[in-house]
Amino acid sequence: MEWALKGLLLGLGVAMPVGPIGLLCIQRTLAQGFMAGLAGGLGTAVADAVYAILGAAGLAAVAAQLGDAALPLRYAGCAFMAWLGWQAFRQPPADKAARVADSRDLLRSFAATFALTLANPATIISFVALFAGLGLAEAGNSEDVTLLVGGVFLGSLAWWLILCGGVSALRHRVTPLWLGRINRFAGLGIMALAVWLALWAN
Repeated sequence: MEWALKGLLLGLGVAMPVGPIGLLCIQRTLAQGFMAGLAGGLGTAVADAVYAILGAAGLAAVAAQLGDAALPLRYAGCAFMAWLGWQAFRQPPADKAARVADSRDLLRSFAATFALTLANPATIISFVALFAGLGLAEAGNSEDVTLLVGGVFLGSLAWWLILCGGVSALRHRVTPLWLGRINRFAGLGIMALAVWLALWAN
């Protein structure tokens, strides 16, 4: 369950900063209700899982050639994770949602956010670095990788459930101030996780 927990934390950390796609899900929740926002969140969670698989596959291929370099790679991943946390902490909430074709259909909402998340070139770089920080090179078997990827999906989905549920319940009180607080909370959490993982590497 160690790998499932790592994946859960990673999924939460990647999903929590409020960017354009997050704002899109918030706006759909406000305009069309909980299920409309959650459909978009589910699309993002599935895309996160796809990137987690790609990140796992990439590191698994490299890990066999690393040898003694595995630990430095993990420290580099932790350092990059801390940088991502700092960026999330200081990032103001998005001022506009991601562009997507207007539709009330839940399946189309899912497909649109899935495609938008996959189209973000920084996501795969983040996942590779974060997987390095989590020590994926040490996993060594498909069962560990499966648990890790499953954890990423569940962690990301859990965040969208929390966010869309909270927005739906407090739809008249959601302000840029609260979105900024979410970003700062996410940033602190990611930086704390990076420090913990760096210490764990010893």
